[in-house]
Amino acid sequence: HFILSWFDRISESIRHRTVMATRYWVSSLAVGHGSSSSSLWIRLQELISRQAFDTPLYRFNIPNLRVGTLDSLLALSDDLLKSNSFIEGVSHKIRRQIEELEKISGVFSSSLTVDGVPVDSYLTRFSWDEAKYPTMSPLREIVDGIHGQIAKIEDDLKVRVAEYNNVRSQLNAINRKQAGSLAVRDLSNLVKPEDLVVSEHLTTLLVIVLKYSQKDWLSSYETLTTYVVPRSSKKLHEDNEYALYTVTLFTRDADNFRTKARERNYQIRDFEYNSETQESRKQELEKLVQDQDALRTGLLQWCYASYGEV
Repeated sequence: HFILSWFDRISESIRHRTVMATRYWVSSLAVGHGSSSSSLWIRLQELISRQAFDTPLYRFNIPNLRVGTLDSLLALSDDLLKSNSFIEGVSHKIRRQIEELEKISGVFSSSLTVDGVPVDSYLTRFSWDEAKYPTMSPLREIVDGIHGQIAKIEDDLKVRVAEYNNVRSQLNAINRKQAGSLAVRDLSNLVKPEDLVVSEHLTTLLVIVLKYSQKDWLSSYETLTTYVVPRSSKKLHEDNEYALYTVTLFTRDADNFRTKARERNYQIRDFEYNSETQESRKQELEKLVQDQDALRTGLLQWCYASYGEV
């Protein structure tokens, strides 16, 4: 009357985090007339020890539950298959989220835990939580309660991940602007106030020059139009494709200079330095970084706790 089944699913959830995964068999034995569960447990230990003395046995203690009718058990059995698949899926979602967050943070925990202990320890020392799941409640009520609790955890996971990804996307968008080529990237962190000459009659333009055309720029910019300040061009930055130069000229000649520059394949970038705007952008970036770190840390801690709950 042995009913043996592989109990791989729980150990599989920690398989990736341990050198050797532990595989468990769950054995359900019928207690015959004139016997007891304690005597049956002792006999099982004796039989196993004769065949495999180094195989540990653990008693999986389950309380007496309100079983109900056979029809209700059969109906519940079908629902349990669906609930099991759903709950297992949620546990894998949380585990994958933990892996991603740990990889980004560069911090790796030795193993996932349930109630503060490793999964193996929890499984082999399992104890029914009477406070959460009263044994006097019908089985259907217990199963529905567990399913509803896990569904709420899944909803919370979606909300928390969406909030974290939203901040992360904003930060990535800013970083992309700062990391692109000079033709498209944000120039605010490359240009200083002292690089610009702005007066009643003079203005400074920012020019993007192809990297291989820098000699042509330096030899021609003073003569593109009439009112360019000699030797006013200065290189501020260079990347793999372009170089960023300044050029100072009379304000009334700026539009004409733009036209002549475009004809020579030089790109004029519109830019106006504003200390308040620059400070605001800096504070926004710092806040996003802080928000991302706080949300990532909070989400990771929540995932640790929720994984154990699931």
